[in-house]
Amino acid sequence: MTPPRTSRTSSTSETAGEAGESGTVDRAFRAALYAASDDALDAGASLLASDPASDAELGLRGREFVSAAWQRGWQPADVVRIVGRELGETQTRLVAALIRAQAAHDRPRGRRWAAQLDELTTEEPAPTDRFSYATAVLQLYRLLLRLPTLEHLDAPVGRPSAAPAGESRVLGRIRALLAKAEATGFPEEAEALSAKAQELMARHSVDEALLAARAPSPDAPGACRIGVEPPYEQAKAVLLDAVATANHCRAVWNEPLGFSTVVGFEAELDAVELLYTSLLVQATTAMARAEAAQRAGGRKRTKTFRQSFLAAYAHRIGTRLAAAAETQVTEDLLPVLASRDVAVTDRLDRMFPETTTTRLRGVSDEAGWTEGAQAADRAQVGSRRRLE
Repeated sequence: MTPPRTSRTSSTSETAGEAGESGTVDRAFRAALYAASDDALDAGASLLASDPASDAELGLRGREFVSAAWQRGWQPADVVRIVGRELGETQTRLVAALIRAQAAHDRPRGRRWAAQLDELTTEEPAPTDRFSYATAVLQLYRLLLRLPTLEHLDAPVGRPSAAPAGESRVLGRIRALLAKAEATGFPEEAEALSAKAQELMARHSVDEALLAARAPSPDAPGACRIGVEPPYEQAKAVLLDAVATANHCRAVWNEPLGFSTVVGFEAELDAVELLYTSLLVQATTAMARAEAAQRAGGRKRTKTFRQSFLAAYAHRIGTRLAAAAETQVTEDLLPVLASRDVAVTDRLDRMFPETTTTRLRGVSDEAGWTEGAQAADRAQVGSRRRLE
C-alpha cells in the first residue's frame, strides 16, 4: 500500500468520488479509533484496504491529528518518542512523514521546534500489503487521538525566549566534540575530547552570565522536554535534575510519558541537554565496564546492580556539580542570578502548580552503589573559571 498523500485541492462542491473517500475513512475511524479491540482495528483496516481512493483523505486526517497534538502542547520530538515507545518503527516513520507534511502549514515556532523537525527520519515505511499498512496507520491515529494535554512550552506572548547570536556555532562544536568522545575506543582520547567540550561549555555559560550582568536580558525563561527512557528511568531522572539544578534550571519528571520538562533560560537549557546526554553516555560505558569486571569475578550482572550503580552515579554527580556551582559566581553577579532564578521558578510554578517528590526504588546493591559513585568521580563534568 502506497503511503497516503497529504494534500488535496479545495472545491466548493463535493464530487461523488470525494464523498465516497471521506465516507470510507469515516466508517473506518468509527470502527477502529474509538474501540480498543483487535477486531475493531481489523474491521477498520479492511475498509481502508479495499478503497485505494481513500488514501489522500486518510493522509489529510493524519495531518489533522498531528495539528491537534500541537494544540494540546505536544512537540515533534515528544510525538516521535511516544510513538516509538508505544508502537514501533513503522509507525515512527509514518508519524515523521505526517509531521513533515504538516510543517508547511504550521506557524513559525522557534529554533528548538525547527531542530526537532530537522531530526525527523526521512525513511519511508517498508513496503507491505494494503491491509497491514492500514492497520499500522489506524494504530498510529488511535494513539494520536488519545494523547493527553501537556503543558505548553511556548514563551509567553510578548516575551520571546530567543537564542543568543552565535550560539548554534558554539554548541555545534561542543556537540561534535562530545560525539567524538563517546565514539572513540581510546579512554585517553575520550577524556581529552570531553575536557575540551566542557571547557567550551563553561566559557559559553560564563559569557552569557557576564552579558546578563552588564545588560539584563529581556528574554523570558524557556522550556524543553528531554526524554527519560526506561530502563532505570528513576535514576536517569535524578541525574537530569542534578544537571538542571547546577545550571540554574528546574526539572519536572513525567514518568508515565517518559520525559522531564526542564525550565530555564535558553543558554542554560542547551547546556543541560548537552551535559546530561554526555554524562548518561559516560555512565552507560562505565556501567558496562563494571559489569564486565563483576562477571570476571564470578558474579552475574543483575538489575539491582545496574539500578544501584546509576542511582549512586546520579547522586554523586549532583554533589560534584553543586560543589562546583558554589565556586563559579562572584558577589557582583548574585543579583542577576537571583533575578533569573526567580523568573525560572515563576515560570515553573505556572506550568506545574502541583508536583510531588519520588523516592528512588531498588537501590540495595552495595557493589553497584560503590562502582557508580567511583564512576561519577571519574566522569568529565567540566569546571568553570571563576567569574571576575
